[in-house]
Amino acid sequence: MSKIGFIGLGIMGKPMSKNLLKAGHELVVFNRSREAVKELVSEGSEAASSPKEVAERCSLIITMLPNSPQVREVVLGPNGVIEGVRPGTMVIDMSSIAPGVSREISMSLSEKNVRFMDAPVSGGEPKAIDGTLSIMVGGSATDFEEFYPILKAMSSSAILCGEVGAGNVTKLANQIIVAINIAAVSEALVLATKAGANPETVYKAIRGGLAGSTVLDAKAPLMFERRFDPGFRINLHIKDLNNVLETGHDMGAPLPLTASVMEMMQTLKIYDLDQADHSALVQYYEKLANIVVKNK
Repeated sequence: MSKIGFIGLGIMGKPMSKNLLKAGHELVVFNRSREAVKELVSEGSEAASSPKEVAERCSLIITMLPNSPQVREVVLGPNGVIEGVRPGTMVIDMSSIAPGVSREISMSLSEKNVRFMDAPVSGGEPKAIDGTLSIMVGGSATDFEEFYPILKAMSSSAILCGEVGAGNVTKLANQIIVAINIAAVSEALVLATKAGANPETVYKAIRGGLAGSTVLDAKAPLMFERRFDPGFRINLHIKDLNNVLETGHDMGAPLPLTASVMEMMQTLKIYDLDQADHSALVQYYEKLANIVVKNK
C-alpha cells in the first residue's frame, strides 16, 4: 500500500487518518497538537516534524485544516509542503475553504509540477469516524480516478464536481442547505412546542413526508434530547458561511437566507454557544419564544 502524508489531526482529520490506517495504508502525520500525533503513532503511523518533512517523505499528501489561512500557511508558507515536495506529488486538501484559495494554491504548486485536488467533506465527526463521509472533489478526471480508492477509504461517496475549486463551491452550497435546514427545523419545533405539541411526536409525524430530510433526522432528536455536544460546531459553520458570503459577494450571487442564519449563529456566539453543535441553533429561537424544545 502507498505511504500517505496526513496533516491536520483535529476532530475530523484524526478519525479520517485512522480509517486510512484500517485500509492498510502507511501514514506520515503532522499536527500542531502533539497529543494527536502520539495517538496516531501508537496505532502505527510515523511522525514528521513539519509539513516540509511530510512532503519530503510522501508522494501523496492530505491536508485537513480549519480554514483558508491555515491551508495556505501549511502548503505555501515557511517550512511548508511546497518546500519539500517533489514533482509529480499529489496534494489533496480536504479542508473546507474558499474556492479562490484552492485555485491559488493549485497554481503555486503547479509551478513545481505538483498536482492538486480540493476535496472537502460533509457528514461531521460521526461519519468521519465510521468512514461514510461525502466527498466533493475539484480536479482533473485522471487524478480523481487515480486517487479514488484513497478517498473511498474515508467515505461512502466521492464525486468529481469539476476543475480545481469546484469541490469547495459544492461544499459551500452544501453548507447553505444544511444551515437553512437546521434553522427551519428549529423554527418549526419551537412553534410546535409553544403550541403545546410534543416535538418528538411532531418529528415522527413529518419525517416521512416532504419535510423529511437527513438534517431533520440527524438534528431534531438532538434538539429535544438537549444533546448539543459537537458534531459540527457552530464556530465552524460560521467559518463556512463567511466563505459562502464572501464568495457570493465576489460572484454577484445574493444570499439573503444565508445571511439571516449567519446572524443567528453570531448571536449564539455572543452567548458562548459557538462551541456547541450547530443543532444548538434551536436555542436562538428558544430565547425569542421563551420556551425550551424537549420531550414531554
